[in-house]
Amino acid sequence: ELLAHLDVSCGRVERAGQLGEIARQVSQRAVAAGARHVDVIVNPSHWPHWQSRLGAMVDALDGPWREAEQDRGPTVGLCVSLSRTHSAGQAGELVDRVLSLGHPRVVGLSVDGNEARGSHNEAFAPAFARAGAAGLRRCAHAGESSGPQGVREAVEMLGAERIDHGVRCIEDPSLVVELAERGVPLDICPTSNVVLGIVEDLASHPVDALRRAGVPVSLNTDDPLLYGIELAGEYERTAAAFGWGRTELAQVARTSIESCFSDPDRRAEMLGELDRYMGP
Repeated sequence: ELLAHLDVSCGRVERAGQLGEIARQVSQRAVAAGARHVDVIVNPSHWPHWQSRLGAMVDALDGPWREAEQDRGPTVGLCVSLSRTHSAGQAGELVDRVLSLGHPRVVGLSVDGNEARGSHNEAFAPAFARAGAAGLRRCAHAGESSGPQGVREAVEMLGAERIDHGVRCIEDPSLVVELAERGVPLDICPTSNVVLGIVEDLASHPVDALRRAGVPVSLNTDDPLLYGIELAGEYERTAAAFGWGRTELAQVARTSIESCFSDPDRRAEMLGELDRYMGP
């Protein structure tokens, strides 16, 4: 139902000015929440008026983000996403378009969608390998509508450097150990997981157990407009649920910086800001 709602909503965005307004609101929400960088994931298959105009879509988003960055707003990286319903050929074609575009705003490749009927990662492996060889970062939705095996496949088949969601890895203790040992970060979206029924409530969410097991975790919004939330609120609610103090919150914030797809200098700058904020 969520994915169907996304298709209807995105299908109403026909003009570049509408995309520009969406981009401006992304930056405004980040500023309001105190976020210094945002990795935005966009799956063109949800946007019927832009599926064949990827360059125009990226340009429409890029302008407002550049203006915000020049005004000391958050930096933004764009991850173009495949859909789980794509064939291997379609995945390869999208990667071809991304690479031929060569737009500096596009920093990564992702894959998203419902994995309940299979992850199809074997079909996407060649596209991800080519993207990685060309210098794109790689992340993947997994461990949400799929179980632990989806997470394992995303890391081993797709070379995913970061897992979006990933919470169902908790069902396989050996996988949790592997993720901790390999330092694979999970972008966790607690409210989204509750709303979509992945977990019963925030108190039973595995984010704290994963953090205590040594898995790098960050807090994220998934889609703040759909859920009526913002990033700072996710920190507040999760901290209240698990008794996190400054040390735990700083650890989660540090992971969010270390695992983001900004360039190394920008990451170092943000880590310095965090250190100065925390004090000696």
